[in-house]
Amino acid sequence: MRLIQISDCHLRADPDARSRLGFPLRQLEAVMAHASSLRPDILLVTGDVSQDESPASYRLAGELFDALGCPWFWFAGNHDHPDFMQELRPFHQELDLGDWRLLCLDSRISGQAGGELGREQLAALSLSLEEDTRPTLLAMHHHPVPIDSDWMDQLGLADRDALWDTLSHHSQVRAILCGHIHQAFATRRPSGQGSVAVYGVPSTSDQFAPLSHDFAVDEAARPGFRVVDLDGECLETWVERVSL
Repeated sequence: MRLIQISDCHLRADPDARSRLGFPLRQLEAVMAHASSLRPDILLVTGDVSQDESPASYRLAGELFDALGCPWFWFAGNHDHPDFMQELRPFHQELDLGDWRLLCLDSRISGQAGGELGREQLAALSLSLEEDTRPTLLAMHHHPVPIDSDWMDQLGLADRDALWDTLSHHSQVRAILCGHIHQAFATRRPSGQGSVAVYGVPSTSDQFAPLSHDFAVDEAARPGFRVVDLDGECLETWVERVSL
């Protein structure tokens, strides 16, 4: 099973719109072309598909995702309009990956850049993990661990301690995929008797400079995506960068 994660496309209704450093739609087209060559089984889009929250921006994205030729799933980030997204493609809270499953968590807070899962969603997560002990991936927009970037860590998951307390009772969670940070990232966080991997992914648009005190764009980094291969109970993952 091969899953490809992309994130933070930041499209606008105008297909020729610019970002700080480039053209988001053209960059997403290049990312999708490279992703297609790796023959994914599933595409997961972890939020901030749009920059202007327009229906047209989601239609542009949907056309590219459809062309990939595999099932695709998405959820909202802090820049997104969830209702417009779900009119085009409904959200899914759980994906069956055979030997594995993937649970999608909603970390978006309307009108805010930072995120939160909330008590009700964490309680539902705990119940879901009690009912199915298969190896599990979690996906959310906001990062659930510090990334040593002062400005971005102020905009991460506000109730991350509550999340990790929940996960400490469920050993089948192997990894968390997140967006939002516009950079490749990987770490492990102790949890219960073991540990959980946390993976960030480059944006398909502009990249943020890692380890920065204040907001900064990484002008040298290229767009990219994450590949996750699942084979039995084994997980292998890496980041692919795309030349423009």
